[in-house]
Amino acid sequence: MIKKQNLKLAIVGLGYVGLPLALEFAKKRKVIGFDLNKDRVNQLSLGIDKNFEITKSKLKKIKKITFTSKKKDLAYSNCYIVTVPTPIDKFKKPNLSPLFDASKIIAKYIKKNDIIIYESTVYPGCIEEECVPIIEKFSKLKFNKDFFCGYSPERINPGDKNHTISSIKKITSGSTPFISDLIDDLYNEIIKVGTHKAPSIKVAEAAKVIENTQRDLNIALVNELSILFNKMNINTKAVLDAAKSKWNFIPFEPGLVGGHCIGVDPYYLTHKAKTIGYNPKVILAGREINDKMGIYVAKNLLKKMKKKDIHINESNILIMGLTFKENCADIRNSGVEKVISELKKYKCNIDLFDPWANDQEIKKKYKILLKKKLIKNKYHAVFIAVAHNKFKSLGINNIKALCKKNHVIYDLKNLFMKKPNKLFKNR
Repeated sequence: MIKKQNLKLAIVGLGYVGLPLALEFAKKRKVIGFDLNKDRVNQLSLGIDKNFEITKSKLKKIKKITFTSKKKDLAYSNCYIVTVPTPIDKFKKPNLSPLFDASKIIAKYIKKNDIIIYESTVYPGCIEEECVPIIEKFSKLKFNKDFFCGYSPERINPGDKNHTISSIKKITSGSTPFISDLIDDLYNEIIKVGTHKAPSIKVAEAAKVIENTQRDLNIALVNELSILFNKMNINTKAVLDAAKSKWNFIPFEPGLVGGHCIGVDPYYLTHKAKTIGYNPKVILAGREINDKMGIYVAKNLLKKMKKKDIHINESNILIMGLTFKENCADIRNSGVEKVISELKKYKCNIDLFDPWANDQEIKKKYKILLKKKLIKNKYHAVFIAVAHNKFKSLGINNIKALCKKNHVIYDLKNLFMKKPNKLFKNR
């Protein structure tokens, strides 16, 4: 049986999860960083991370990593860690094609006693019920006899420079007791705060998927309360500030829920639930509330404009922030998308501004060019959707200077609030 010191790692997928993981392991041992995207591989080889998560100096400093898009290079490994995305389709069903494709690729190169560890978020049972049969089919090897699997769900928080991969406790699991111990020992090489060894792969899968489901439900509750309090003319932020004075109140804030985790993971769990004949009412209710918040805040903005006698048709509106969260370049599943879609129905002239977002990705998604320079005295409304530090540095006075005399500034994230005001307060 293989020993830890003899493990030759290949990280399959070099996105927000795979790249930091590969670099962290490369501090300890040689690593192959594999991605099918040749442009991504070429950029990383030159020290360029388009996601701005890793600096050029840091990329260049780590020598024990080889970036490649050549499948045949995977043959040099005996331990594969899969970090590909697991999105949902337009019907909000799990899209497991990236995971299945990665499994097929690996299956063609694995050898006897090799290990495949999955980090991508899935529903309980997915690895053993869906991925393992694919590997067996394309490798002609037998699970837990010729090859082994593990699951150690990613917990990376994009844009967070404090909670880095080595400082976040890791869940680990394996398909046999020996493999479970081996995988746990492997991750303890890089995780300073230690690991939690789950008793089975299914337990680890379930633990991951409920982490973000719980957060989604908590945010959904606060979002619904904000809608209710807004109708009652009660200050939502003031209510939350008062409530969290008690030690056991959980402080969540209302807002748009997006990204490839919180807005996606609950659908993986509900999909599995339905396949076994259970209809998860609470989880889906939370998803429905959060999914509709983009439309709600867009309509709220328009109401505020009407109150100020601003003609909606042909008005100039600036959207500040297009990524799914602050200080991050990822625009996937951003909650801002529904805000823009709703405003387009009213034939507004929409400008987009985000110093983090990629120009080409925004153009492709919204058919609108990102603004690089903003014009003073142009906008009837400014919608601050994401709390980027760069927006805070810009300052509220400079943002006001972009507006016409009669205008609305919709500070969704309360970025410039010095004292409690109404949620979605216009200035």
